[in-house]
Amino acid sequence: MNGSDQIAALNEKHWTRAVQEGAGCTVPWLDLDPAVVRAYAGGTLENPAGPLYQIYPAHVLSEAQNKDVLCLASGGGQQSALFGLLGARVTVLDLTEAQLNGDRAAAAHYGYNLTTIRGDMRDLSCLADTAFDLVYQGHAMGWVPDVQPIYRGLARVLRPDGIYRVDFSNPATEFVDWNTSDGTGYRLTVPYAITERVERFESGEAQCIQFRHSMSDIFNGLIEMGLSIEHVHDAPDNFRRNEGAEPGGLGSLVDVCRWLCCGGEETVSGRRPGEGFPAVPVFEPAAYLADTPKITWNALNAQGVSVSSGVYLCRLTSSTGYSASRRMTLLK
Repeated sequence: MNGSDQIAALNEKHWTRAVQEGAGCTVPWLDLDPAVVRAYAGGTLENPAGPLYQIYPAHVLSEAQNKDVLCLASGGGQQSALFGLLGARVTVLDLTEAQLNGDRAAAAHYGYNLTTIRGDMRDLSCLADTAFDLVYQGHAMGWVPDVQPIYRGLARVLRPDGIYRVDFSNPATEFVDWNTSDGTGYRLTVPYAITERVERFESGEAQCIQFRHSMSDIFNGLIEMGLSIEHVHDAPDNFRRNEGAEPGGLGSLVDVCRWLCCGGEETVSGRRPGEGFPAVPVFEPAAYLADTPKITWNALNAQGVSVSSGVYLCRLTSSTGYSASRRMTLLK
């Protein structure tokens, strides 16, 4: 089993446990009022009660009727329920069967058709080109080490002028340690350069793996895929103070982190890259020097095929742990 498969297997077990334990983000929304949902989508309901405020910005819902919508890594019967009630043709792709059961339960409850696919968001090969008008992705990127495979996949399945809506946590506070509370705040104890955190059970066994993504990877990765960034804003619940949260508790941690820096959300629209979009070469430098890494490329792509002159998006990796995305111009 390779590293990526190990990450997926561990996190799949984590989310299956979360469903069994009834975690809030895994419980289907079965008490939605269709009239209220339509009002929110239409922009006539600014401060919705219940869970609707978690689906933002509201305008991504406004033209859902008769559109093909992919809820990417967004299982649980929440986002899909809203799109289903608004008349969209909904497909949900999620890593865990337990999460997809929530989507099926919501569809059966409200009476709309639904397609569910158990799969990894990093591999969308099961989906056709230009298949979706909207790709809606919640807080899922923190469970994968690299955003580029997801970006490449969505750029292929998204239709021209389609919308990609995705959540990201603010990387500056991604790994705040909630065990460091002094009653008034929390400490940042993990260096920004560290991009991986393994949460463990008391026994020491790994529970799940989470990842930090830099602002440059988040934004430049979208641009490099040919998408245009339409809007960036804070999640609405960032500004909902939890006055009753006890210092040192999870509620207090979430309140402080959001209040100080606010996890961001990017709403993105754009055209998928053309058929000739270059493959991404993978490098293994013989040696990595911290100050000035020296890289030689033999003009072959990841499949070992010679490529022509052009501007290429390259993923640089090394056995020492260095990893970065760069544009490179090749002249032959």
